[in-house]
Amino acid sequence: MWKKSFLMFLFSLSVQKAALDCERMRKTNEFPSPNLNSQMDAVMRGQNVSLSCFNQNKSLRITYFLFRGEKCLSIQNGPMTFNLTISEARDVGPYKCKAQVSNCSKYSREFNFTFVDPVTAPVLNISVVQTKTDSYIMLRCISFNGSLPINYTFFEKNMAISPAISKNVREPAEFNLTKNNTGEGKEYRCEAKNRLPDHAKYSQLVTIPSAGGDSCPFCLQLLLLGFLLLVLIVIIPTLAFWMLPKYKARKAMKDNAPRVYGNTPMEDGIYANICKNQAGTEYSQEIHYTTPMFQEVAPRDQETCNDCKTGYVYSELIF
Repeated sequence: MWKKSFLMFLFSLSVQKAALDCERMRKTNEFPSPNLNSQMDAVMRGQNVSLSCFNQNKSLRITYFLFRGEKCLSIQNGPMTFNLTISEARDVGPYKCKAQVSNCSKYSREFNFTFVDPVTAPVLNISVVQTKTDSYIMLRCISFNGSLPINYTFFEKNMAISPAISKNVREPAEFNLTKNNTGEGKEYRCEAKNRLPDHAKYSQLVTIPSAGGDSCPFCLQLLLLGFLLLVLIVIIPTLAFWMLPKYKARKAMKDNAPRVYGNTPMEDGIYANICKNQAGTEYSQEIHYTTPMFQEVAPRDQETCNDCKTGYVYSELIF
């Protein structure tokens, strides 16, 4: 009986000593709360991640417990590294870690992962306004997919020319710059990146051709328009001078031509002559009239014929 009492006494002493040690460690911060973290908190679906739980006091013999919600996932003596795959909504957390020394325990802060969709390759648009000496360039960059916010950075060749421009809505990031119209053409591109650090995307290179100091964007159009006007100015008078003499000559020939009128008072033209056939039905017929011109010519040898009369005068009929 006394042995049992003695054992109970020793057990109570050990419990009291452990309680005193736990209280002492809390007051002296000898046993701080454990840390629970991961290399990344933004993940894609199906991504493998790792969680680490450890205490800053390396001299204590600590047992670690990893929880997701109220469910214990793992128990390990010494610092813990837990690997898992984030495939469902419940896999994002919350997670917490418990560190225990004897009957003294402390919990870490909760840790949660966040699902993030990666960005797609952005699209770069460039607007240029040129003057005689300078070019005013506006760069616009947008990625049409990916979780917000998205950070955009503009590059000239491989050198960044803008700070990171963050967009919390789906709209283009803009950056303006001024360049002299001297030197070779420039190449530009932009980068889009969200909370997934290893999934940055770049746009295609866009080249702005070089421009001389005396160049202007509408010179070629103006030269082409002036050339067309010059061609019209040359062609129209040429056609007028070429056609006018012919028109005058034709009119003069028509006015000087002699006219012989027959007994029928009709002018040249097209007339409708209405006739009747034997059945009495009227029909129309178009007849073309012309004015003959007579010209006296030398007499020809008369053909021998019976009852021929001499003294005929031959003339040539011209239509």
